[in-house]
Amino acid sequence: QVQLVESGGGLVQPGGSLRLSCAAAGSIFSINAMGWYRQAPGKERELVATITGGGSTNYADSVKGRFTISRDNAKNTAYLQMNGLKPEDTAVYYCNANIQVIFAWSPHDYWGQGTQVTVSS
Repeated sequence: QVQLVESGGGLVQPGGSLRLSCAAAGSIFSINAMGWYRQAPGKERELVATITGGGSTNYADSVKGRFTISRDNAKNTAYLQMNGLKPEDTAVYYCNANIQVIFAWSPHDYWGQGTQVTVSS
């Protein structure tokens, strides 16, 4: 019914930048909050940033001032601009969206497949 497709990951040197994209497709009536999470090897998945349908944002303390989440509602797409990347930002980054599917009773959370971000010299 719904797919979240992420792109933009890769290998970058410390201090570098990457921009992740997450495009939602399918039988979508509306999208509420969208967010980015990450999971490093041997660690639990953690929240990176979220953005509501109205544009309010929330960030993990570890990325404040370096990462910026945004969305284009016309394209059903969320973005994560990552600047000043550090080795500790290395992880698989997952997109999450709370989506009301057409003819469904209530919205549900959907996840992307993940995109690898590696910060290394």
